[in-house]
Amino acid sequence: MAELTANRTFEERGETERIEIELLLEAVYRKYGYDYRDYSRASLRRRLRRRLGLDGWESFSQMQHRVLRDSDYFAGLLRDLSVSVTEMFRDPEVYAVLRREVVPLLKTYPFVRIWHAGCCTGEEVYSMAIMLIEEGLYDRTRIYATDISDSVIAQAREGRIALEKVKDFTTNYHRAGGEEEFSDYYSVSGQYATIANEIKRNVVFSTHNLVTDGVFNEMNMVVCRNVLIYFNRRLQGRVLGLFARTLCRNGFLCLGTKETLEFAECRADFEPISLKNKVYRRIR
Repeated sequence: MAELTANRTFEERGETERIEIELLLEAVYRKYGYDYRDYSRASLRRRLRRRLGLDGWESFSQMQHRVLRDSDYFAGLLRDLSVSVTEMFRDPEVYAVLRREVVPLLKTYPFVRIWHAGCCTGEEVYSMAIMLIEEGLYDRTRIYATDISDSVIAQAREGRIALEKVKDFTTNYHRAGGEEEFSDYYSVSGQYATIANEIKRNVVFSTHNLVTDGVFNEMNMVVCRNVLIYFNRRLQGRVLGLFARTLCRNGFLCLGTKETLEFAECRADFEPISLKNKVYRRIR
């Protein structure tokens, strides 16, 4: 009997927490316009519980009260909710495929537009720029790099990298097919490496919300890697539809290695360039 009572109490607490989180997300959307209601609940719950513990509060209702009345507090919460895991030439084989299979086709266009959606702090954007410089395509390319967070975009514009990461990034670069001296692409000051201005010159950084904002522009390629895994299935399908509408015919879509087009309504609009590396071409 005691065990049944304990289980019932645990379930009730879980249901109360679920309701409080739903109300918190609704409050965030109505007050600030950021829509996290279709994000993966497991990921959101972990991040929100961490913030709850750091603030020393007992319930998400307390957090909701603060969010509605303190925009500075919400800005800090937004940073917690934003996914900030990235690195230069992440998954090097993906860049090798892009260099070998995609770049030669992009070279047939007089001008190329590339959208990095959910660009985080810019490491993968600058990786793309380096590859395009080496392939002689950068002078006629514009890269649009967007993220939901103003503070993350500000970091991306700076192009500063902790020096301790450079060794791993150099390894990634060479595994991705780079044959130059990676050190030519940055300068060092103190504990940071700063991406060279030559690499930044054709990158436009701006905020964009994949959940609530519309088509960004007509693009030859969209890169959105390791972002969709934080959305539920419905939101994934909606965002993939946005990418399909954004791409010109024969444009390319590059997703994260754990993401897929298979369930999306727009899947028939694409053919795979590399299923393993989740690189696709829009065919209609």
